[in-house]
Amino acid sequence: MTATGVRIAERFSAFSFVDRITELETGTRAKGRFTVPEAVAEFPTCLAAEAVGQLAAWVAMAQLDFRLRPVAGIAREAKFLGAVKPGQTLDLEIELEACDDDAVAYGGCAWVDGAKVVELSQCVGPMLPLAEFDDPDAVRAQLGVLRATGAPIGRFRGVDRPEAVVIERTRGARLRADLCWPESAVFFGDHFPRRPVLPGTLLLDSQMRLALELAAEATPHRPLQPARVTDVKIRSFITPGQVVALEVAMLGSANGTVTASLGARVGGKPAATARIEMAAGHAP
Repeated sequence: MTATGVRIAERFSAFSFVDRITELETGTRAKGRFTVPEAVAEFPTCLAAEAVGQLAAWVAMAQLDFRLRPVAGIAREAKFLGAVKPGQTLDLEIELEACDDDAVAYGGCAWVDGAKVVELSQCVGPMLPLAEFDDPDAVRAQLGVLRATGAPIGRFRGVDRPEAVVIERTRGARLRADLCWPESAVFFGDHFPRRPVLPGTLLLDSQMRLALELAAEATPHRPLQPARVTDVKIRSFITPGQVVALEVAMLGSANGTVTASLGARVGGKPAATARIEMAAGHAP
């Protein structure tokens, strides 16, 4: 491998969840794979959703000749249907509904051993200049790797998540917490080299964990898991070192499902909102 090839391989590792693109119809659909390294401690299902979104991003960037790239925006619905364990392989599939200089609209799924674990519907990612976030030539070259031999399996080493600090709690009803991702987090070098941004899926993972904690207080005898997240809206970028104020509020329960609202603010301004439904289901 050339020196340039080595740099590209190392670059796309800390937060890249497509090992190989096995099928690609330009501007329409694609299939791919990602193998979760056995050595990582865990692989949150939110990262399986990230893998689906990244596959859609590859197709969109190729369609627009690497002038633009999509960033997290809106997801009408994300279903969490099963757990993903270290050592398992995700089979990914996406379909673009539209793709132009303004936005990409898509849906997609991830499977493990033939069982669907994540399904995304009516996702929209606004397009921004790729060169603001990354080196277009490096990104173009990496797509060539993914469509040929594939990226090295096992390069992802996990994500060190800071714990949210709860600052106010009404047991089983509402809580507020502060979350601060350090400036030195390794994944910022991959997301993105020229403009580091906290991935929306990691923010959602932190919010979901707090929601499960709150739900456990309200229904202590009925272990719950995330089942569905709706109306996800990422309103602004969160950059390294910023403190994110999180809020989770229980909205009620019906037919075995507990619902909560999720909010995030930075500097007093809304950064992200969503709604989560939790139910008895797969083991974490």
